[in-house]
Amino acid sequence: MSHHELYCDVCEGVAAFEAPPCVDGHGSDCPELACTGCGAAVVIATYAVGVTRLADRRRRQPTHRHAA
Repeated sequence: MSHHELYCDVCEGVAAFEAPPCVDGHGSDCPELACTGCGAAVVIATYAVGVTRLADRRRRQPTHRHAA
């Protein structure tokens, strides 16, 4: 089991959280955690966000043509 210290809304303070035995096969990387004090559960959701550089955005913008 992995241990984390997080803020618990139920306990109203920082508490130890543990990953319970994971039935999904995540092992110690399981996103589900439970407070060891009160049993409140949290899910840690991680995701990747693509960041576009400003220079890339300028290249993608259509060019404005002026009438001659």
